[in-house]
Amino acid sequence: MLPTPTFHHVHLNVTEPEASISWYTRQFASTQRITWGGEPALQTPNNIMLLFNKVDKPRGITPQSAIWHFGWHVTDVRKKLAEYKTRAEVKLMPLYTDEESEKYVYINSDTWPNVGNVLGLTRAQIAEAKAKNIQPKGGGGFAYMQAPDNTLVEYIGDHPAERFNHVHMWQEQPFCAQLWYQTHLNAPPMPGWAKTEPMTESTCQVQRGADRTWPALTQDGMFRTPRAGVMFGDVAVQWYAPQGDAPLVSPRGQHYDHLGFGVADLDAWIAKLQGEGVTLLEGPYKLGDTRAVMIEGPSREALELVQV
Repeated sequence: MLPTPTFHHVHLNVTEPEASISWYTRQFASTQRITWGGEPALQTPNNIMLLFNKVDKPRGITPQSAIWHFGWHVTDVRKKLAEYKTRAEVKLMPLYTDEESEKYVYINSDTWPNVGNVLGLTRAQIAEAKAKNIQPKGGGGFAYMQAPDNTLVEYIGDHPAERFNHVHMWQEQPFCAQLWYQTHLNAPPMPGWAKTEPMTESTCQVQRGADRTWPALTQDGMFRTPRAGVMFGDVAVQWYAPQGDAPLVSPRGQHYDHLGFGVADLDAWIAKLQGEGVTLLEGPYKLGDTRAVMIEGPSREALELVQV
């Protein structure tokens, strides 16, 4: 078995790469501007990169692709929130606490505690929490802000060090996506999120849960079951079912263009994936000082394998 790829990069289409890089280095002090493949890039302390393709006008995120947002661990989420409130270039994203009012918080731990292993409460659970006068637990939690070009960034605390932590996606069949990433990219399941019992292409299919949950970035709530994910080193790639009913589209040319993974032997990976019937979108082709190939994931996400 070939070793699990490393998480290499997120590739964005932006109008001003240098301005984007400056924004990230200001909000996350552990990051730095570098040059990769002859182009400006952002590097995180755990050697993950944001790569930028300069475009003449902003690219959208609709129709919806499988790529939703990415996130960082921070050492003190409440200290970060206080800092971001003073910075004009940061747009904080509200987390709505129910569907009946316009009340919101900026950190999820400022509303009712979770029940079970789901990061939100259903309508019935919210009613029960109100009836019992359950109070927020405070402390660390997750929060969101908007980066340049309407990029959604999650920051999560409290952790020992600041680092790039995850990419959050949508998958039309979350458990089938887990099976795909395990089978084709040798990625281990994400602890606490993944389905642990053996699956097949027929048994992995689970319908999206019927109940919306809060807090959520939209007032009408969010579907959070089922959920699954896998690990690439210290980076989680995790997903929920899509929130709408339209099929997910390819992200190529959109703002979130593709995800990149590092492999030591690109030719061996190409042979493996071709033998397994995985769709190769492009390549192999030259990429900076190395080579790469673009493949398609289970919900049409574009995944670049880069020889490192």
